Amino acid sequence: MGTTQLVEDTGTGSVHLNPATIAPASAQKKRSRWQSLTKSVGAWFDSGVMPEGVAEFPDFKIDWWRTLPFILLHLSCLTVLLVGWSWVAVGVAVSLYVIRMFAITGFYHRYFSHRTFRTSRFMQFVFAVVGNSSVQRGPLWWAAHHRHHHRHSDENRDQHSAARHGFLWSHIGWIMSKRNFPTDIRGVQDLAKFPELRFLDRFDNLVPLVFGVSLFLAGWASEIYAPGLGTSRWQMLVWGFCISTVVCMHATFSINSLTHMFGSKRYRSKDESRNNLWLALITLGEGWHNNHHYYPGAARQGFYWWEIDITYYGLWLMSKIGLIWDLNPVPREVREANKLPA
Repeated sequence: MGTTQLVEDTGTGSVHLNPATIAPASAQKKRSRWQSLTKSVGAWFDSGVMPEGVAEFPDFKIDWWRTLPFILLHLSCLTVLLVGWSWVAVGVAVSLYVIRMFAITGFYHRYFSHRTFRTSRFMQFVFAVVGNSSVQRGPLWWAAHHRHHHRHSDENRDQHSAARHGFLWSHIGWIMSKRNFPTDIRGVQDLAKFPELRFLDRFDNLVPLVFGVSLFLAGWASEIYAPGLGTSRWQMLVWGFCISTVVCMHATFSINSLTHMFGSKRYRSKDESRNNLWLALITLGEGWHNNHHYYPGAARQGFYWWEIDITYYGLWLMSKIGLIWDLNPVPREVREANKLPA
């Protein structure tokens, strides 16, 4: 590595930089920037895993190159002005929103993060693939960050705490941070023993890419074989993939941000988690966030019959047909304890 040195002019006694050392230092800096850029771009295709965790990066440094696909996905929604809409395309978008939101809430959250029920290894892989299609990274990455959130909820170490870091950072900034891109494998040792899950986590853009292409091809086929549907390849891609994905993302992110800002608190907790009916409706039950932070080991987050929890209803049905089993309940004594004054 080049180092810049000072030299003294024997004739005048002045001190100046040695030109011979400036070029190597400058070249080294350029190489370092180029290496950082290539790593960021390379992570689009191979996110890798950093077993030593994420402590080496600054807390609030955004990796703009690494997040470029994330930014472009948002901008791609504007192309709806060019492709138009159809009832079929909008229907597909809504259906895929519900399916993938259920995959995030039921599988990524309640299964991979909290292990609130059991299933077979095959179904575990299916759950991971469907969850991965939501473009919210791999199952190990998601679970590792969520478990960290529960250990340090609304503390300085909580990367998406609205109370500590403000709404914008808790909603979207943290996911663009260089510090938060690696998977902290130490927090998900129970999941990391499955090579198929590690594969999905490492190549976390593979499933979304295949999914997006499949929607485009389905739209193309409908143009040829079912023109009466009135949709197109581009509508299926923009509505079915881009818009549906971005809305699903921000609904999920709202649980990190808004449910620590707005709503009611039933239980005593060390954080600012709150229950919010409206967010529960758009996230299929995740809005009962104070309930969840009080007792995160339960498969249901709506603790009472009037607290709508569509994800739990879906999991209950899946248990009845044998796809999953041993759903963790909310013990009555737990549900009725530690309540705040009405």
